[in-house]
Amino acid sequence: MHSGAAGAGGEASAGAPAAVLSRSPALGPLLVRGALRSPFKRPHPRAPYPRTRLTLPSLRVDPERLAAYERVCGFPAGAGVLPVTYPHLLGFPLAMRLMSRADFPLPLLGLVHTSIDVTRHTALPATGAYDLTVHIAGLTPHRRGTEAVVVTELREGGAVVWASTSTYLARHRTDGTASGPAGSADERRESLPEVDRWRLAGDLGRRYGAASGDRNPIHLHPLSARLFGFPRAIAHGMWTVARCLAAHGTPDAALVRAAFRAPVLLPGEVVYAADAIGRFELRAPDGRRTHLTGEVLPLLT
Repeated sequence: MHSGAAGAGGEASAGAPAAVLSRSPALGPLLVRGALRSPFKRPHPRAPYPRTRLTLPSLRVDPERLAAYERVCGFPAGAGVLPVTYPHLLGFPLAMRLMSRADFPLPLLGLVHTSIDVTRHTALPATGAYDLTVHIAGLTPHRRGTEAVVVTELREGGAVVWASTSTYLARHRTDGTASGPAGSADERRESLPEVDRWRLAGDLGRRYGAASGDRNPIHLHPLSARLFGFPRAIAHGMWTVARCLAAHGTPDAALVRAAFRAPVLLPGEVVYAADAIGRFELRAPDGRRTHLTGEVLPLLT
């Protein structure tokens, strides 16, 4: 798997069954389990899906892992607060536990992270204790297949202080009538002003994988990436948005929206572009391909 609102499949209700975990699941076995089950999946936007809400209470952040994440993504070291994208990393193993289940209808192999919206209500101390909850909010039709909507929430003292909604696309044959996350007007928008150019090393996927725990083979080495149809390893989608936000900056209370549009091959060069009203993007130096688009909107408190 590489890097909206719930649609036709319905939503997980507040009364959905809850499962409380004693520790975060190991990603490796979940990825293997999901890969082995992938050939037997029959994706459809009206298919049943797991309604369980997974909760990991009293979660504390490993400071060494956080420091490694800050280094590889370009966030200030030792700031004492969690980077705006870091709770996604904490919730990802719980999401994989749900999406690797036998009753999850989309195949994990080939699943594409297409978008993420993040709402952060306040700065999150790195030394805090948080309750983490992840659930699948629904399935929705897409012009290229079916998307799963995954919601992650971080609570402190019972109040939601951070939340995200991610969409994951499984491609399959459709009638082509459903719309995708990006409309034609967005595709025709003008490029943003160039701010910087970044040279990305061939080992970026391995370094981010070590910091995040996401060691998907498509990110690690050209040989393993070729098994999945890529000419070279590709950068993690969540690294691209994290690196852009590290450069852009994010208010303590903010809404972040990002759409993943095309993979970034490693090694390679990308252009980081942004404007004064909060929009940002990552694109190829020749301007022919846009890898990521997004925006940062301050929240009124």
